[in-house]
Amino acid sequence: MSHSDTYLVGREKIREYAAAVGEQSPLCHDVAAAREAGYEDVVAPPMFAAVYSWRAMKPAVLDPQIGIDFSRLVHGAQEFTWHAPVVAGDEITTEASFVDEAKRGEIKVYTFSSRSTNQRGELVCEGTWTNFVR
Repeated sequence: MSHSDTYLVGREKIREYAAAVGEQSPLCHDVAAAREAGYEDVVAPPMFAAVYSWRAMKPAVLDPQIGIDFSRLVHGAQEFTWHAPVVAGDEITTEASFVDEAKRGEIKVYTFSSRSTNQRGELVCEGTWTNFVR
């Protein structure tokens, strides 16, 4: 089962995120610097993927058919592969899917995937999201 969401990337959201994570590159803050470097607008830091993909990922993780016991959930891992850069003004569509449930001893491992593309159909990010339930 998969879930989809489209996120319009805002300039101020990129700036706020960059400031929050300590990203100081002018490409993330200064439109003129980003345009001088060949981008249409400020560039999102790579981990901004967690922002634009979460709205598709959340319903996948919360899907009652998967049956995760959230009182025992521990975030396990997040892995991303980045492709085309994301800039302010992009519309990023993310497809999120449940991949697998496995058991490691007494722990259940739930794996999800995400695939995000921009409005031009270019792949911008692929993700693997892993959660442990004790």
